[in-house]
Amino acid sequence: MAVHKGRGAQSAQTPTRFGLATRDDDGDWLDAREDLDGSTPKLRTSVTIEHPRSILTFNRSPDVPFDRSVNAYRGCEHGCIYCYARPSHAYHDLSPGLDFETKLFAKPDAARLLRETLAKPGYSPAPIAMGTNTDPYQPIEADYRITRAVLELCLDLRHPVTITTKSARVLRDLDLLTALARLNLTAVGISVTSLDPRLSSLLEPRASSPAKRLDALEKLVEAGVPTHVSIAPVIPSITDSFIEDILAQAAARGVSSASWIMLRLPHEVAPLFREWLDTHFPDRAGKVMGIVQSVREGRDNDPNFFTRMKPKGVWADLIRTRFRVACQKHNIGKAHIDLDCAQFKKPSRAGQLDLF
Repeated sequence: MAVHKGRGAQSAQTPTRFGLATRDDDGDWLDAREDLDGSTPKLRTSVTIEHPRSILTFNRSPDVPFDRSVNAYRGCEHGCIYCYARPSHAYHDLSPGLDFETKLFAKPDAARLLRETLAKPGYSPAPIAMGTNTDPYQPIEADYRITRAVLELCLDLRHPVTITTKSARVLRDLDLLTALARLNLTAVGISVTSLDPRLSSLLEPRASSPAKRLDALEKLVEAGVPTHVSIAPVIPSITDSFIEDILAQAAARGVSSASWIMLRLPHEVAPLFREWLDTHFPDRAGKVMGIVQSVREGRDNDPNFFTRMKPKGVWADLIRTRFRVACQKHNIGKAHIDLDCAQFKKPSRAGQLDLF
């Protein structure tokens, strides 16, 4: 199998979960070209403009600390092989594999749609989470600036908002984040999975390097933005050796809270991750999956509420203990986000702020 450099997935896995027709791709010409010149066709990113009717998504999950989110993009060019959002591309009859990281959707109307929702009579403010599905600062944000438009709206209306990202591009909005932080309206979490740039290039090929993410954490702290480091996901026998050093590096930059999440492999992510292991770490693929299954009661994934974020067993307990001890050593606590919702200024249905 040809290795697609600069991409996380190594195949365009055909979605079948939703009863969609299986597509037979004619790859003869690709095989012929590879036989002739040994090349692998370069995969280019395409972006489709999407015009949804609404942008604010509500959830009732007991496993996450927020009840609403905005996702400016579908798909993510970062190409993180473990991304739990990959299966959502199957809804579009697109591959959760290479399609997810090359065939993207952008929602340029996001800020306008959000303003309309916030103007509704029954709306009650609570922190809006960005980056819960796909990264709000993936490369195409430089062109579309949808995340920035949403942050501008939140600042204008004094609405609390949180950011989760793997990109140092978050610093491009440092002016807005600093202004929001002064009003206790934002917090930023940056995920750091390893400190090895080569490993990161295989695991998260188009995300910022670990060094740049740590630098971004430091600059956010210096600007007074509440900042959190997330070791997510922890991949046993691949990234777990970096837990203590990541926490030490984050603490040295002034980060005061941290969390970790064990690798999750829902739906199509499991076979894609297995393929990635076979491609890049064939010597330990069996060991990695053995540990993954041991913390999920013999399965690749636990989809159930209340337990899906709580791995069990000896390996989970070991990682949990290592994380706790390292946090204690570096005086790092748990994230406690208590943003101010009382400042919210509801816009009128016509787009102006209400005067009374």
